[in-house]
Amino acid sequence: MTPATLLMTVAGFVVLFLGGEFLLRGAVGLSRALGLSQMLIGLTVVAAATSMPELVVTLTAGLEELPDVGVGTIVGSNIANILLILGIAAVLHPVLTPPRLVVRDAGAMLLATAAFIGFGLTGALTRWHGAAMLGLLMLYLVFSYWSERRRPNHGEAGPEIPAELGVSALHVPRALLAILFGSGALVVGSHWLIDGGVAIARAAGVSETVIGATLVAFGTSLPELAAAIVSALRRHPDIALGNVLGSNIFNLLMVLGALAVIAPVRLAPEILRFDIWVLGAATLGVVIVMMSRWRVSRLEGAIFVALYTVYIATQFLPAQGTGT
Repeated sequence: MTPATLLMTVAGFVVLFLGGEFLLRGAVGLSRALGLSQMLIGLTVVAAATSMPELVVTLTAGLEELPDVGVGTIVGSNIANILLILGIAAVLHPVLTPPRLVVRDAGAMLLATAAFIGFGLTGALTRWHGAAMLGLLMLYLVFSYWSERRRPNHGEAGPEIPAELGVSALHVPRALLAILFGSGALVVGSHWLIDGGVAIARAAGVSETVIGATLVAFGTSLPELAAAIVSALRRHPDIALGNVLGSNIFNLLMVLGALAVIAPVRLAPEILRFDIWVLGAATLGVVIVMMSRWRVSRLEGAIFVALYTVYIATQFLPAQGTGT
């Protein structure tokens, strides 16, 4: 591994993070300038914008004929969202889990994960699978919008991510410029991160799937990690919870659904043998924890972070790295 490869990978991390931040702020700022409610912004704009790094990286990997990196990125990113990001947020401040949020959004995440595992066990995600996943996403959005409309003060309902992270209404030209810059940075950063990650994988003798599930997945989760830390320090860890649930749903149903519709994707043996089961266990485990006392405590958060550390370590064991 040359210094240039390492520099390109680090630069990919930085540019991808900046791209995600600018896209999120531009999209939310434009939405507020156009007078959209917090509810609609939270259900669509924020959730979709925070999944843009995963979407761009996954589609870029597919176009570069590296589907293992793309699928590994989504699986690894969702595992990181649950164990690392929600875990860190809970360590900083216990996370309350309102029953309404758990039943609707955590339930939707559990359903999306089960659908992905069920489709994945066939060995490949077909165009039919992709269309079904996009259909499930539309049903979730319609149901979420309907359920929020039924609540009192529905115009102000929804995640407070924009307000807490200092995102306010922007003038339309400035918001469009932020969206344009963010989108361009995502494309450039994803190319650098994928190319650097693949070079590191080959130099280290591990599979591209492993790099996708670890290094690239961590890079695409940086916006969520930053949001979780800021919101937890400001004593609003519920924002991190909403961000994790929404991001995981969009990653599986929107990103993988779109990828499968464009071109069927065969899942790597490593993912079928190990990673999808870790994802399933983490998703089911966090739902059980949330329902137990309607909160995620500091101790439970620390356990989540420790489990993520174990997951990353197992990725680089000989059996995982070689795919044997």
